[in-house]
Amino acid sequence: MEILQWIRFIIAALFIACGIIVEIMAIVGVYRFKYVLNRMHCSAMGDTLGLDMVLIGIIIISGFTYTSLKLLVTLIIFMFTSPVSSHLIAKMEIETNKDFEKECEVKRQ
Repeated sequence: MEILQWIRFIIAALFIACGIIVEIMAIVGVYRFKYVLNRMHCSAMGDTLGLDMVLIGIIIISGFTYTSLKLLVTLIIFMFTSPVSSHLIAKMEIETNKDFEKECEVKRQ
């Protein structure tokens, strides 16, 4: 029985470590990119993936309890709200920025 707990702990630790690495990469991307849409894309995608991986790791550690059910609901809500909010912010940036064509390369077909 103790071996199964160690395996569960190792899998959860891998998920949490990968989530932290993704978050660090998102932070580096936010400071590396110059244009606001690139920064926002990096932060939104890294935020969603990193937080989801950390929450999955915590769910694995806690086992099948009410806490894991609450974390699962939080994960599902975050998976829907974060991309939608970043999309709306990007749309607002495109519509309100007068120098949009100068700041980024827009490919026309």
